[in-house]
Amino acid sequence: MPPFQGSKARLNGVHHDSNSNVVTIDVGGKLFQTTKQTLSSVGSKSFFSKIISDSDGVIPFIDRDPELFSLFLSLLRTGNLPSKAKSFDMQDLIFESRFYGIENLLINSQSNPSQFDAFNLEKSQVLPLSGRDSPSAIATTPYGSLHVAHGSKITSFDWSLQRKSTILTQFMAVDSLLALSPSVAAAGATDFSGLQILDLDKGIVRETLNWENVTRSGSTVQAIGASNEHLFTSFESSRRNSNCIMVYDLNDDLRPVTTIGHYEIFGADLDSAIPSTKLQWISSHNLLMASGSHSGPSGVSGNIKFWDIRSGNVAWEIKEKVDCFADVTALNVLSSMFKVGVSTGEVFFADLRNLGGDSSWFCLGDGRKVVNGKKEGSGCRVESHGSQVFCSRGGNLELWSEVLIDSRKTRDDGLPERVFRKNLMGRVKDMGGNRINNFCFGGNKMFVTRKDQQCVEVWSSGKSF
Repeated sequence: MPPFQGSKARLNGVHHDSNSNVVTIDVGGKLFQTTKQTLSSVGSKSFFSKIISDSDGVIPFIDRDPELFSLFLSLLRTGNLPSKAKSFDMQDLIFESRFYGIENLLINSQSNPSQFDAFNLEKSQVLPLSGRDSPSAIATTPYGSLHVAHGSKITSFDWSLQRKSTILTQFMAVDSLLALSPSVAAAGATDFSGLQILDLDKGIVRETLNWENVTRSGSTVQAIGASNEHLFTSFESSRRNSNCIMVYDLNDDLRPVTTIGHYEIFGADLDSAIPSTKLQWISSHNLLMASGSHSGPSGVSGNIKFWDIRSGNVAWEIKEKVDCFADVTALNVLSSMFKVGVSTGEVFFADLRNLGGDSSWFCLGDGRKVVNGKKEGSGCRVESHGSQVFCSRGGNLELWSEVLIDSRKTRDDGLPERVFRKNLMGRVKDMGGNRINNFCFGGNKMFVTRKDQQCVEVWSSGKSF
């Protein structure tokens, strides 16, 4: 049976004029009127555009639920669902939107990243995971699809946070996970050779990417990152005597493009022994930020390198020996970099507008001293999203934001003075709990996992509609 049919007879006294800009549609016995512009707003090849072209002289009849159709008609008109949509189950809306071919419009109205409100986030939902393993890595897509690695399994949720699938991998535990699409992810481990490209819907390994090191030993994955064009993977040889960063073309079947930061380790050269354990693309400078640290007899040391992947050269490097970073992140919007000191636990800021010049860190906290050699920042995570910086401290989350001040005030280096302030996130009921070990962002939500808990917390700024 065709998706809709027409009748040339009069229907409830309404005539259909094919020359009119107004279109009359019968959905499940209820008449709706709208304009051709509204129906064609989702594209010339859509179901609604077909109604316009195939209903010459007849009133189209669609054998579907008229109440749901009325919601989608409002969605076409305004780009948002009306408030009465709250009384409907989201899965019913998704199923019906797929029939009309407008799921992408529904996704945009419900999970648009531009609707992310950092100052009003609070814990709104908990996604339980099967088994006894707590999450080791999580990854999201721009519109909020979620992949969670727990033990040797990866569980996927769609953009509406309905569980799609759970697959079993070859890894004992997944240490690095990156979402390439709602159904495809790149995964690696520090004790298993190769980067695997997984089809999470079919439960198969599409491809395994390896780095052929000099010793011909296996190559384990230390970190994964991506830009719009490239996939970056930090490899370390199984013998731990060499490491590199491989660059693959995302638009050309993951063809290897180049190798950067290839180090062969000789003797006690600890600096080159440090593989990159975090990779982040800095689009504002077209540079790849690669960071890694090492704990030795003299304390924690590390380095942060900014790679120009076109030339294969380091554009800027920071060597960390005093209060080395526990974690580090960069903000494209604010052209800045933040770290959490592993010794003090303080948050520090560095200005990327002076890239290549003075690499001084500015402490945003009270400059507390290290007490009894404790590593106050151990386990702390720092991530950036939009123009905000989020820092986990134990079971709590902090939000760091730039404060607008007099732009005429300048620092010693001539750059405008910058001030950042801290806010505690969530309500009292959201605070505390087990230590936060992962958090990331997708769509208009933040996802949080905690040590020894078999679930994912969803933080949002309120109801979707």
